Amino acid sequence: MLQQGHMFLEEDMERCEIPTVALASGQHIPILGLGMSHIGGYSHNALLHALRNCGINHIDTAKRYGNEAQVGKAIAESGVKREELWITTKLWPGDYGYQNAMQACLDSSKRLGLEYLDLYLMHWPDAHTPGKSAREVRAETWQALVDLYRRGVCRSIGVSNFLVHHLEQLKEDCSVVPHLNQVEFHPFQRPQELMDYCRRNNIVFGGYCPLAKGQALTHPVIQQLAKSYGRTPAQICIRWSIQNGAITIPKSTKEERIEENCKVFDFHLEEEDMERISSLQCNTKLIHLSYPLWRGRGHS
Repeated sequence: MLQQGHMFLEEDMERCEIPTVALASGQHIPILGLGMSHIGGYSHNALLHALRNCGINHIDTAKRYGNEAQVGKAIAESGVKREELWITTKLWPGDYGYQNAMQACLDSSKRLGLEYLDLYLMHWPDAHTPGKSAREVRAETWQALVDLYRRGVCRSIGVSNFLVHHLEQLKEDCSVVPHLNQVEFHPFQRPQELMDYCRRNNIVFGGYCPLAKGQALTHPVIQQLAKSYGRTPAQICIRWSIQNGAITIPKSTKEERIEENCKVFDFHLEEEDMERISSLQCNTKLIHLSYPLWRGRGHS
């Protein structure tokens, strides 16, 4: 359940209080954040603007993105108190294994200039170590995250891109269930079975690519709803994700886009419109796609 903060007001255009979601760790993660990426995914000025002016204190990065040190520099320059920040980063599969994971976490923390991480995620379920099965490597790596969590180095721990069978294996092999699972989630990719599994097992569901890398913004249904609500297509997509209970982390390097993406807490999508957007599901992930997901599907 969301912990509702103050609603966005027109006269307070730059900053808004963002609702949070309780994790099994006892921590509360902001439901809206700013995502980084390894391809054009970092702008120092945009990140500072998000932290100082927009009320975005939830930043999602990863070792793979190569910008942890830059994010740490922006955090230090922002003047935002550490206890008001939520910083997520991720462990790359090349660092899987117990000792490697322990060291990689400490290295990420150092690059970010932080004494602890709010959330640390295993980035992918893929795991390749000679002489061990992928399941064994995932369990060994997850145990390292559990120990980091118990030591307070990571206040919450989770996984990214894990499917139901991966989560089931971790539950069988380890004593702590992930606090969050972050996967691709947008109008064209809504993994209902995975969402239901996470909710049954007290795993918070996180979604990345809420705009489908921009593809959702040109869909006729999204554009129609944007016009109806007096919003932008991006705001419709982000609001849909949030109303589905997903921790939502749109990416942007543009200050004006970050502001736009924040203005989603002063309106509510009607249930029939939520269903219209959900009906766009075509169960196709964005990786390696170079054509619009929705072309030829007959939506209007």
